[in-house]
Amino acid sequence: MKRLWCLISLTVITIDQAVKYFIRHSYELGESTKLIDGLFSITYVRNHGAAFSIMSGERAVLTVIPLVVVALGVCYILRHPKEHFTMYLSGGLLTGGGFSNLIDRAMLGYVTDMFDLQFWPVFNVADIAIVAGCGILVVYILFYFDSKKRDNRECDLR
Repeated sequence: MKRLWCLISLTVITIDQAVKYFIRHSYELGESTKLIDGLFSITYVRNHGAAFSIMSGERAVLTVIPLVVVALGVCYILRHPKEHFTMYLSGGLLTGGGFSNLIDRAMLGYVTDMFDLQFWPVFNVADIAIVAGCGILVVYILFYFDSKKRDNRECDLR
């Protein structure tokens, strides 16, 4: 199952980075293409903050906190090799999305966003993966997590 988590993470990172690369090299900043009039556009935006552009300009904080969260998620997955597949699916989506946005923030100083629903802040593939991963994590916690099985194993990062 660890392979499933790795495959999902790498797939999210690859797709997200490819779409962001395409947008950065095909669009001018702020340029938009309407796909569904009044509802959905592709718009090149640079997000220097977190969700909804909060904490804009706080690059160090916006790099360190997600890095710690991704590391803790990886540690949890590695410590629990026999969980329900929803945990690995969720972990793969969260890790891939979080790490892909971290790549942007570390390399560019901002996150590239492009999906514009007109009534919601512009977002990207990694953001979609993070939201889906959170939803699946809720399903895992509600239906498959058994706190009685937990023990105090060390994090095995091999």
